[in-house]
Amino acid sequence: MNFQIKENRDIGEKYYYTKHKSGLDIYIIPKNHSNGYAVFGTKFGSIDNHFIVDEKEVHLPDGIAHFLEHKLFENQDGIDTFEKYAKFGGDANAYTSSDKTVYLFSCTDNFENNLEILLDFVTHPYFTDETVKKEQGIIGQEITMYDDNPGWRLYFNMLNALYVNHPARIDTAGTIETIATITPETLFSAYNTFYNLNNMALCVCADIDPDVVIKVADKVLKTAPELNVQRIFKQEPENVCQKRISQSLSVSMPMFSIGFKDNDVSLVGNAQLQKNAECEILLELIFGKSSNLYTKLYEEGLINSSFGFGMECHDNFSFAEISGYSNNPEQVYSNIMNEIEKFTLNGIDRDDFETTKKVIYSQAVRAFDSTEDIANGFLGFIFSGADMLDYPTIINQVTLEKVQHRLKKLLCEKNAVMSTVVPIKE
Repeated sequence: MNFQIKENRDIGEKYYYTKHKSGLDIYIIPKNHSNGYAVFGTKFGSIDNHFIVDEKEVHLPDGIAHFLEHKLFENQDGIDTFEKYAKFGGDANAYTSSDKTVYLFSCTDNFENNLEILLDFVTHPYFTDETVKKEQGIIGQEITMYDDNPGWRLYFNMLNALYVNHPARIDTAGTIETIATITPETLFSAYNTFYNLNNMALCVCADIDPDVVIKVADKVLKTAPELNVQRIFKQEPENVCQKRISQSLSVSMPMFSIGFKDNDVSLVGNAQLQKNAECEILLELIFGKSSNLYTKLYEEGLINSSFGFGMECHDNFSFAEISGYSNNPEQVYSNIMNEIEKFTLNGIDRDDFETTKKVIYSQAVRAFDSTEDIANGFLGFIFSGADMLDYPTIINQVTLEKVQHRLKKLLCEKNAVMSTVVPIKE
């Protein structure tokens, strides 16, 4: 098999790539670690519920991507997929996010056998009326649990406050009402559209001969037809949906999630990576544990060590989030806005910028120390049309001026919302 080999000599990392005859993109990242890790994913998540395929417009029930993830672990032979993995010492899992569904395993031995199980069960769906009805009950209980989960509600309430129309505001699992409409026919419709191998990728991070991976793929995978899918999204206004949202649940201390809606969502590939790097540096500089703001909030008892932040950049939606626990979320919000205003008026210190950039660069390089971080991260980059191997270099190229620009564009109070979960009053 002829592979394309890409290398980043600065960080000593490389990967092998090939477009398999089935249509699947295969990436192999060699790592001489004790465990191997593989992810097999499709660019199909909770936001992909409205599209045109074969000139036919299709609406899918909310939560179907997550439902489908659960169902694929069942096999026609009646043997549970986890039992198959256990025979070869494989530790398997899966997850569904807003824009992708991922199936994975890790193991210390029998990598080839575990890889065959992964490729086989994901490409052989089995749905019946009886098994779908059973799963509706199981996932219905899961949804009920999510409804009482403070962290889950905090996050999705924040997204509901940020977005007016975008399906990012939809709970990944859907609702009991929406999953009740799922049938074997709707599952096959979703599967045949988005589990086409041309819409999928395999990332292997292990001490394995790349030709062995291709041998397994040749054995299991059949050629997929080209399929043109046009995803449809309602136009999203720049304004947020609502500034505040709060829910009372069983928590001992109030929780907060402050979201900043990013309206600069037309970037793709390395341009999106550059924006992500600028935002990572910006957020670390203002909110990181070495920042003046963190020290002030912590010393005043307004936050604890749970305080955190992050940036999510996707193809058609993007936001920053700052979250944690506080007995006075509004005071935290006020302090954050005051700090942002100071940076906006006075600018960012160049020495602080250079120090923070080195921190973000080292974090990106450290991600290559873990087979799990590499494989999962790699897949996310691929589905964004970017390359994880380019990211450290892109971070190095970020300028102070770019971060200043990102500060004014992203961290605007008009784009900010706050979600809180507060204790139930007795």
